Amino acid sequence: MSLTTIEAVIFDMDGVIIDTEPAWQKAEVEVLNQLGVPITMKDAEVTTGLRIDLLVAYWYQRNPWDNYDNRAVAQQIIDKVVTFIETEGAPMRGVIDALKLCQQKQLKIGLATSSSTDLIDSVMAKLGIRSYFEAIASAENLQYGKPHPEVYLNCANALKVNPAHCLAIEDSFNGLIAARAATMQTVAIPAPEFAEQSRWVIAHQQLEHLGQLADVLDTTTRI
Repeated sequence: MSLTTIEAVIFDMDGVIIDTEPAWQKAEVEVLNQLGVPITMKDAEVTTGLRIDLLVAYWYQRNPWDNYDNRAVAQQIIDKVVTFIETEGAPMRGVIDALKLCQQKQLKIGLATSSSTDLIDSVMAKLGIRSYFEAIASAENLQYGKPHPEVYLNCANALKVNPAHCLAIEDSFNGLIAARAATMQTVAIPAPEFAEQSRWVIAHQQLEHLGQLADVLDTTTRI
């Protein structure tokens, strides 16, 4: 990463702060299979980072089912993920240390996620980390979710930081596109099984886990 002034670090949630991506994919497959949509866990990878209503619409457009109710299907998937968070949710490697590091460097900390408020609340409560965040932005009620940049721009605005001076941390390609479109510096931390894919080249830097964030912040400056 080139030497850049960083004033804030904005985290994605699912797959960056908490390991929920497998739970999302499992819930997605279970609910949609019950509706007659023959998708697999591999198929579900393509929707990683999409807002839940866009995810449901994506599959309906490709394999329509009777009595389409986007909100009801979305809620079924969300309920399964919330249950997972409450029973098995655990922080991703290096999360707490990364949050403490940002505080020590006097960087503002934000969250920009496609997930709904109830999921955000579940994660914050389960991990006990809400106090670290000065701004939490959800794409839940926005016109567009990721890969549109609005949720990132909203978070930067709430932090009162120019987006160009924000560092966004993402695990999904859709999220990475959103952060780049918001003119932010970016770090990609893809799941290990996807880490060798060439598409991550659009990130300014790629890490294996948040425990390596110190190396990134040491190459940046701050006003």
